[in-house]
Amino acid sequence: MVDWADEVRAIVRESRIWYVATTNADGSPHVSPMWADLDGDLVLFNTTVGRVKERNLRRDPRVCLSSVDQADPFDRVQIHGRAVRFVTGEQANRQMDALAGKYLGADRYEWLIPGEQRVTVFVEPTRIRRIVGVEPLPAAALGPDNSRAEA
Repeated sequence: MVDWADEVRAIVRESRIWYVATTNADGSPHVSPMWADLDGDLVLFNTTVGRVKERNLRRDPRVCLSSVDQADPFDRVQIHGRAVRFVTGEQANRQMDALAGKYLGADRYEWLIPGEQRVTVFVEPTRIRRIVGVEPLPAAALGPDNSRAEA
């Protein structure tokens, strides 16, 4: 488990859209915009049982969530982690209602499809990064004299 900076916790508690990236069986990426929140040190989001992201995470638990400040898209957070728990049933429904409250100010999530089963995915972060401005180049991208390496 990684340490959370208070400023990053505050960002996750905002009603920002988070882009959740998972890996398809063929190795290609799958990205979905999601609502997210915190449960202690875990990030959570809620989806429907059987969606691509849920199937991907049950097969390969690696995930990355990314969000930007709408007022400054160069102020962004990336959370890399692993899906460590999947919760279904009434608890997942209550968590979806809580997310609808956070994002819409609604008492309940009103867009359930008949027969749909919700699942809350809990993510344990392995790396958390907040980047503000232009991200510095990694040392490997620089040549021995600190100039750009030629391709």
